Amino acid sequence: MIGPLFIVGNSRSGTTMMMRIMDRHPQVHSINEPHFFETMWSPSDQGKTISKADAKDLYTKLFTRQRAGFFESVEEHGHLYSKEIEALLDTWPSDRPLTRIQIYGSFLDYEPHTHSKEKTCEKTPQNVFYIKEILESFPEARILHMVRDPRATMLSQKNKWKRKDLGATFMTKKEVLRLRMNYHPITMSKLWNAAVQAGLHYSVDPAVLEVRFEDLIQHPQDKVRLICEHFGLEFDETMLEIDQAGSSLEADNTADKGIRKKPSRTWKEKGLSDVEVWQCQRICQDYMAKFSYAPVDVRPNSVAILVSYLSFPVKLFGALLFNLNRMRSIVDTIKRRMS
Repeated sequence: MIGPLFIVGNSRSGTTMMMRIMDRHPQVHSINEPHFFETMWSPSDQGKTISKADAKDLYTKLFTRQRAGFFESVEEHGHLYSKEIEALLDTWPSDRPLTRIQIYGSFLDYEPHTHSKEKTCEKTPQNVFYIKEILESFPEARILHMVRDPRATMLSQKNKWKRKDLGATFMTKKEVLRLRMNYHPITMSKLWNAAVQAGLHYSVDPAVLEVRFEDLIQHPQDKVRLICEHFGLEFDETMLEIDQAGSSLEADNTADKGIRKKPSRTWKEKGLSDVEVWQCQRICQDYMAKFSYAPVDVRPNSVAILVSYLSFPVKLFGALLFNLNRMRSIVDTIKRRMS
């Protein structure tokens, strides 16, 4: 029997849209970015039992992120789930070890049943760096690896902070600052390479399916049928009738349904400079060729190139500071993105 479903990939690669498609399946309930790996688990936790108090704390964080939202306070919302969590811990099987991974697995099993669904589809893009741990912890899992043109993901990352004014009212001022500090064309290009490389390492594993975002939006029915087959599900036509939620470039529009087909090369027409395109293509050229993302001819000003290179260490250091509280193990997180 196929176990939990996971959607992974470089950030801004269509994983959210794919999660929303899966959430419309009559058997599937989606879990939206709990970020268990990295923020709640590190390799040092592997196999270690935890106390009942720590287990309750972990459950509370998972419940809050899923039900209240990623940016909501555990202190403010955690008490709402106390009875459910106590019931889960009171009925915990005596032969099941109380570890962080087991609590996470229990949460993935439990949450869909609260919505009268049978399967969990967990979407956290950064889990592309934890495919090994997912398959070891959940041998029956199935993983969808989303890949998108790095220039398109870069444009989306560049404008992601603007989402607050385009419908993402949940986004805090601190998050806006973090997103602006995170962005640099060199950083985004290297992270794209790392994410693609991490996914490709498991491309021959039958549990992992690789899908290009561009193919999904051009041939949605064919690709969603393929994904359903991989996930052990029957295709349902209503899966394609998703609300056209906003992006980094467009406001929310729940009046229209269906998968929006993006015009080609919006990354060039709507905000990437010649320097950004040039740096991206230079850094990502090998994997771009593998996925048939053709380069374009750009000739940026040499002064602009120099300015970009000089700003890189400043932005990188700032991004590290803004993301410290999102990493349970800084060394492990950085190592996975550099390997």
